[in-house]
Amino acid sequence: MEKRRIYVDYNATTPLNNAVKAGMIEDFEIYGNASSMHSSGRHAHARLEEARKAVGDLIGAPAKTVIFTSGGSESNNTVFQAIRRLASDSAGKPLGGRTEIITTAIEHPCVLNSAAYLKSLGFTVYFLPVDQYGKVKMDEYRKVLSEKTLLVSVMMANNEIGTIQDIKEIAELAKAAGAWMHTDAVQAAGKIPVNVDDLKVDYLTMSGHKIYGPKGIGALYVRPGSPLFPLIHGGHQEDGFRAGTYNNIGILGYGKAAELAKKNLEAYGRDIRVLRNQLRDGLLAKVPNITINGHPTDVLPNTLNVSFPGAEGESILLGMDLNGIEASTGSACASGSLEPSHVLMAVGVGPELAHGSIRFSLGWGVTKEDIEYIIDTVPPIIARFRAMSTVSSVPTVPSVQS
Repeated sequence: MEKRRIYVDYNATTPLNNAVKAGMIEDFEIYGNASSMHSSGRHAHARLEEARKAVGDLIGAPAKTVIFTSGGSESNNTVFQAIRRLASDSAGKPLGGRTEIITTAIEHPCVLNSAAYLKSLGFTVYFLPVDQYGKVKMDEYRKVLSEKTLLVSVMMANNEIGTIQDIKEIAELAKAAGAWMHTDAVQAAGKIPVNVDDLKVDYLTMSGHKIYGPKGIGALYVRPGSPLFPLIHGGHQEDGFRAGTYNNIGILGYGKAAELAKKNLEAYGRDIRVLRNQLRDGLLAKVPNITINGHPTDVLPNTLNVSFPGAEGESILLGMDLNGIEASTGSACASGSLEPSHVLMAVGVGPELAHGSIRFSLGWGVTKEDIEYIIDTVPPIIARFRAMSTVSSVPTVPSVQS
């Protein structure tokens, strides 16, 4: 008998939607190069533009403002490198005028490392602190925002704790100061309503494999008039901003995934949040002395980050995996690091609790019965590891969210 497997690591990646998979299989017959002028090429290009429209529709953007990339990391790097070129001399050093970058302490590593690179070149970079729920401290933001600010980059929804930022307010302040505004919406687009005109952002990053599409394909929204330079030089593709032969299959799969995400957005927010809350309430009831990380209300409908003091996250993961439950200790991009989560450290959890934290991220395919199984299975795992802990007593954590 095959062992039960419950996948609750959807923030790391999602399975291909069956309709997306079926469409991609059919689309393998569309083999023409979308840059070619013959019939096969024109057919491929027409289908590609249909996908571009679907991705744009997901965020309320015209198709012409959407540039296809290989994923979120490339899109984010493209923005930071464009800003560097906008304000640098030929050697990459910042020129006079606007030379300051504002981001946060809880961004994805591709943003943190891009910002750190610009700092190494001489740009001034501010990494904004966040409060205990992961919200940007707006008073600190207002203090550092000035006429020298060139770019503000704030993640819309955090991949580890699910906290949703007030991007509209952050963008309004950035624009009033004359700065460009970027948001990494990889975890947000397709899970919560996103509209670029409402948000007033200049750049917005998306990814296909977070919304039941294929890996290796993403997009960057660029508001008309915003500065942009190619990260990859070569041919004329994407109006000269992203060279390379089009990834036909990936783009078409992403387009179908975006179409379905928009269609199912309301149901996703409603149904998945019910499961998240069921899991939260069940763990709170059955496991003593735990805390829920992230904002109590401004949080992704699918994300639940829990600290289990007195137990190591890696041990918990292995214990759950042996019982058929697949979750995460945080960002998949940082899974090789032994350091505590930078996100949890930034919200003040502390290294011990950060090391004992698990991220459950839900999605389509998770059932009420799966959640009940997790609620029944996790408590004895925690009890066992706490009993084995070298810590003399389990530390008391602050009051949890209700």
